[in-house]
Amino acid sequence: MRSDSTIHSTCILILNIISLPTYLSCLYTQAPYGRYTQKGWGPTLPSWISWLLMESPSVIATLFIYSLGRNAASPQSLALLSVFLLHYLHRTFIYPLRLRNATSVAPFPVSIALMAFSFNLFNAYVQTRWISNYAHFGNWFWWRFAVGVLVFGVGMVINVRSDRVLVGLKVQGKGYQIPVGGFFEFVSCANYFGEITEWFGWAIITFSWAGFGFFVYTCANLVPRARATHQWYLNKFAEDYPKHRKAVIPFLY
Repeated sequence: MRSDSTIHSTCILILNIISLPTYLSCLYTQAPYGRYTQKGWGPTLPSWISWLLMESPSVIATLFIYSLGRNAASPQSLALLSVFLLHYLHRTFIYPLRLRNATSVAPFPVSIALMAFSFNLFNAYVQTRWISNYAHFGNWFWWRFAVGVLVFGVGMVINVRSDRVLVGLKVQGKGYQIPVGGFFEFVSCANYFGEITEWFGWAIITFSWAGFGFFVYTCANLVPRARATHQWYLNKFAEDYPKHRKAVIPFLY
């Protein structure tokens, strides 16, 4: 029977390898939810329920896996756990509750929610097992943690505020509108930019292949969708859409 360390190392390798095919796939096919909703993907659930269910492993599985780690009581591991859960407690519970009042949001395909659930379960194991059992923190940990948390915190503020803007537009029930304010003045997908920034901060904090793999996978998943969304805005709003905005990275892309 393969040891847990071998299994975990294999999962980290898989996480880093799947980023390229994910990126190539997302360049040509957008997950069918939100503005890309289409028939043929099976039964659906209300969007807020889908978000709650598919993000839940990142809280529930994380807490369970963490409790089994040999370093679970160390202050470094607890600090890392707190950062990881900070994002996912918001994404699993607060964000779906905000979506609940947005009646104009299209239903979410169960098949896509199950795929996301599976990835979040897999990633919860990769990240949590590393921080609670296999991490070697070293003398520079708290300096790296301070820098990474600053980056992560900036990203989360951008992400949460941008989501609030988008949900606010959906609650109005007037269909898709041009989002304004905050980092939407620079990019079409400020929420994605915020999330990418968060996990870049996570990669700095962990300084590991586990953290790096998650950051790269996040980019592979969100950058192509941001590119498609930016083009969608340009096509839909034509002359009314701000021409200086980039897709997801301010001033660059």
